[in-house]
Amino acid sequence: MHLTFACSECQNTSSTDFDADTQHVVCGHCQRSIEVPRGAVDGQRIKACMVCPSRELFVRKDFPQQLGVSIVVLGIVLSCVAWYYHAVVTTFAILFSSVLIDVALYLFMGELVECYRCHAQYRGTADVAEHGAFDLETHEKYRQRRLRGQS
Repeated sequence: MHLTFACSECQNTSSTDFDADTQHVVCGHCQRSIEVPRGAVDGQRIKACMVCPSRELFVRKDFPQQLGVSIVVLGIVLSCVAWYYHAVVTTFAILFSSVLIDVALYLFMGELVECYRCHAQYRGTADVAEHGAFDLETHEKYRQRRLRGQS
């Protein structure tokens, strides 16, 4: 299994492999050691975040969202250029092909588990189906805490 997280000490992103026996996660930049909460990992399953004390996790596609948005925006811009030159068939061909590329990438990408509080990402876990999809209310709860400085 693989963990990607932002170190609270140096603010850099670190990645590390882990298993059920992992007791400490170490930042690859500042060497800060983070103690993994007891019971956070159960076999191949994530029960709680290994980086922060949160137990609220969600599942999302392991897909760079900026890439998906860029593909759609590029398709829209190119189709507008084609529309300007009255190339109706080309316009719709560009739109449909950009959507097909985006959907194909989305379908073939795997899923990851992410922490609402610290945004640590867990790949290769066996419990992806056990965690729910993104919930805006839970996300907003942690966003408001972060804005108020309550972490």
